[in-house]
Amino acid sequence: MSTITTRDGTEIFYKDWGPKEAQPIVFHHGWPLSADDWDNQMLFFLHQGFRVIAHDRRGHGRSSQTATGNEMDTYAADVAELVAHLNLRNAVNIGHSTGGGEVAHYVARAEPGRVAKAVLIGAVPPVMVKSDKNPGGLPIEVFDGFRAALVANRAQFYIDIPAGPFYGFNREGAKVSQGIIDNWWRQGMMGGTKAHYDCIKAFSETDFTEDLKAIEVPVLVMHGDDDQIVPYADSAPLSVKLLRNGTLKTYAGLPHGMCTTHPEVINADLLAFIKG
Repeated sequence: MSTITTRDGTEIFYKDWGPKEAQPIVFHHGWPLSADDWDNQMLFFLHQGFRVIAHDRRGHGRSSQTATGNEMDTYAADVAELVAHLNLRNAVNIGHSTGGGEVAHYVARAEPGRVAKAVLIGAVPPVMVKSDKNPGGLPIEVFDGFRAALVANRAQFYIDIPAGPFYGFNREGAKVSQGIIDNWWRQGMMGGTKAHYDCIKAFSETDFTEDLKAIEVPVLVMHGDDDQIVPYADSAPLSVKLLRNGTLKTYAGLPHGMCTTHPEVINADLLAFIKG
């Protein structure tokens, strides 16, 4: 397995496929998944001639099951260490859900020349939790419920999420895939429960407003309007308003996990943005 060891001794697992001289695309997964969630996209872009990289965030997948550092500052620092280790330049950073927050936090701080473009897919910015400044957000009780369910029976919780709202399998007429549900569960259960517990706070309460304002590279914001995990109205349109060079692409009726349920649609639009 390919890993790097960060400054605090955490082992970060990563995949790195394709020609080293090709333009790199770096994929950032959502909670509580792993680099494997990008299998379809990685194979697609590999066959398009790109270098494709995806890592397991600390506490997730095959990376160390960390007790500390499970917050956005450290997540972004881990990405910066991986990027430096691989000497990536002119990369396209693509993040889904929590990974979209990680992308915003990293790209806003990246060394000049490291990032060419970025993509936020069903992403958590600007901020998920409801507050006086963010009246359209989700109440903190929603995320308290996530924490309680994780503590009570993580294994069952990690069936209920993909079997229901994550992929829209709870919608009438949905084409349910047991394999997709099982694969979500497999990835989730590989990670550490402490890291996953902490990450709920990271993805729900981190305010990415200043990150979005600071990003200078072109950013594509992709979001399904039937996203039941990160509600559309409080995410994508608000993020695009904060970005200097942002483009919004809305997908009618598509769920949070649209990269998996509709890869042929998402991959084509990603390719057009990267080449455009």
